[in-house]
Amino acid sequence: MKKVVAVALLLALVLFLIPLGVRQERKTQEKNPDQPGQALTLPDSGRTLTILVDGQVQEMDLNQYLWGVVAAEMPASFEEEALKAQAVAARTYSLHKAGNAANHPEADLCTNYACCQAWISREKAQANWGENAAAYTDKITQAVAETNNQVILYDGQLISAVFHSSSGETTQDAVAVWGNSVPYLQSVESPEGEEVPNFHSQVTFTAQEFKDTYLAAQPDGVLEGEPASWFGETTLTNGGSVGTIVIGGVTVTGVQARQIFGLRSAAFTVETTADSVTFQVTGFGHGVGMSQYGANAMAADGSTYTEILQHYYTGVTVEEYGG
Repeated sequence: MKKVVAVALLLALVLFLIPLGVRQERKTQEKNPDQPGQALTLPDSGRTLTILVDGQVQEMDLNQYLWGVVAAEMPASFEEEALKAQAVAARTYSLHKAGNAANHPEADLCTNYACCQAWISREKAQANWGENAAAYTDKITQAVAETNNQVILYDGQLISAVFHSSSGETTQDAVAVWGNSVPYLQSVESPEGEEVPNFHSQVTFTAQEFKDTYLAAQPDGVLEGEPASWFGETTLTNGGSVGTIVIGGVTVTGVQARQIFGLRSAAFTVETTADSVTFQVTGFGHGVGMSQYGANAMAADGSTYTEILQHYYTGVTVEEYGG
């Protein structure tokens, strides 16, 4: 009889604890909406853009478009605050440029990174992410949603929020790269380093390859004798990249040299042998504005997305967009 009573009491206790556990699980899920099976959703931005995708014009809500930009432009494995900084920079860039793209007057923006910003569809991004698809989808959704309608302003106006992959020790002043001074695109310190994939890269040409490549772009150049004699004075920008370099008696900018020789950035040095020319390159991109890997390093060190943006864009504020 005692055994029967004990079993009955144990069964009653189990039946009491089961609903308690269910209630507790529900509370935990409510506190953690990122949990698998509770996909986050993008808020409606209230702004529709026309986007040129693979030759076809599509209408998208601004936040829908930004999701694809952030997914394409920055690794989803990055820190959340870095992803938020990217979302705000991309939103600002989009609104600043929308309708002013001469290359495609039929659309506000396109998905060519060389013209506007890179973009990827949700389906393709998730296929690329594999087993991380659910977590990364929510992570980028959160970055866009939690910065909804926030933009970067200088003197009350939208800025051209350009960004690049990685810098050396500092970013570049816009005047050194594009020839025009922009108050919020100044050279600032950037904390990324050896953790960046291909942070240091190398490009080597044979002497003949170098001649053919350079003279096709600069036919007035004179490349005689050994390669060491082809190079003259080099000047550096405030950001440490090559400002100008004399090659074959012709002065070219670091930006031009980068384009001619297909370098990852204009932060390079030159090494020569009797029959070769080698470029040692640091970083990737034009170097102006926000460094994405620098933003991630700042976020990992505790900086908020607002602090990251105000570091890379001089004298700006981050505010709700009223335009």
